[in-house]
Amino acid sequence: MHATPTASDCLLCRWIQEGRAVAALGTAAAFADGHPVTTGHLLVVPRRHTVDGRSMTEEELGDCLRLARDLMEELQRRDPAITGFNLGMNLGASAGQSVFHAHIHVIPRRDGDCHDPRGGVRGGIDGRRSY
Repeated sequence: MHATPTASDCLLCRWIQEGRAVAALGTAAAFADGHPVTTGHLLVVPRRHTVDGRSMTEEELGDCLRLARDLMEELQRRDPAITGFNLGMNLGASAGQSVFHAHIHVIPRRDGDCHDPRGGVRGGIDGRRSY
């Protein structure tokens, strides 16, 4: 079991306070991922400290999704090699969450960036991506 960080010791809250956001919309902000999977990988987060997507308000979830959509459009406009995206949210340590401030991964995808992308997010469990 992981100890839930408070806003005072949360990495993403610190980034919000430091003004590191690359974009914002209402209750949501976006940051470059510190360990990007692909070029352009972003995190979209609620500004309020909340542990995961289950504790986000409807307004926060809506703002985060609208901001993610806007960012995907902007990323693709700037880089036409982007042909798709993975959007993902890990909820809980058993699902791979390691930063306990709600966040949505926006991961740009390009044709040929992996051998066989079929199954996408199903790859979170070894050997289960293909069907």
